[in-house]
Amino acid sequence: MSNIHPQAIVEPGAKIGKNVTIEPFAVVKCNVTLEDHVVIKSHAYIDGNTTIGEGTVIWPGASIGTKTQDLKFRGEKTYVVIGKRCEIREFVTINSSCQENSTVRIGDECLIMAYCHVAHNCELGNRVVMSNSAMLAGHVIVGDCAIIGGMTPVHQFSRIGCYSMVGGFSRVPRDVPPYTVGGGFPYKFGGINIIGLKRHKFPLEVRVALSKAFKLTYRSGLHLEDAISQIEKELGSHSEVQHWIDFCKNSKRGLLGLEGVANLAQNESEEQYFEE
Repeated sequence: MSNIHPQAIVEPGAKIGKNVTIEPFAVVKCNVTLEDHVVIKSHAYIDGNTTIGEGTVIWPGASIGTKTQDLKFRGEKTYVVIGKRCEIREFVTINSSCQENSTVRIGDECLIMAYCHVAHNCELGNRVVMSNSAMLAGHVIVGDCAIIGGMTPVHQFSRIGCYSMVGGFSRVPRDVPPYTVGGGFPYKFGGINIIGLKRHKFPLEVRVALSKAFKLTYRSGLHLEDAISQIEKELGSHSEVQHWIDFCKNSKRGLLGLEGVANLAQNESEEQYFEE
């Protein structure tokens, strides 16, 4: 049994799972699928070929699955897939995708706070947090457990690496490597996201190796290719370091913060954060 208020609008064709709650004045269009235990709060608007995963809550004023704002859109069939146990807060906008059969995808247990925007062809991993009014342009990829601070715009085709933390009021025009913490405009890195890695139970030796990889990339003054080569030789035995290497090698927009890298001083004070 589901609890659908008589003043909610649910079009014929919508697929409603078990124990779904749809509050008054919410709108659920005909091609929408709501899996078990989903809650749609008042005045939310769910459109398009949208699937909302089990236990996810959509808060008032959110607009999901509506037509992309990409001017290249010509009416292709596109999708939005939202994972399990997400919180999509007030007035969030998640557009549908652009290009035939493409998908905007949001992982499990994500928290997308009020007034955030997720544009066409974006992909978010699991347990991502977007703080209030963070904005993703088209084709942005966000890794697992990344945190994006409030009022931060992310340029199209950029990537936010897993377990990274981007400060509020930043500007992200290029790729943010995984496991890092930084912010501002121009963007500056504080180093590896030690607190976040500790909270996620990364071992000490992994945190030390990632810090060394960060320093070789950003503090050594080496050209990126030379830094990556040295990281592979010295630290490549850790899977997390290998992910760092692959992320850097596969960057199409370039890594954020590498401009003027030769002038960055070595930050020995980071060592204090490795104490158990």
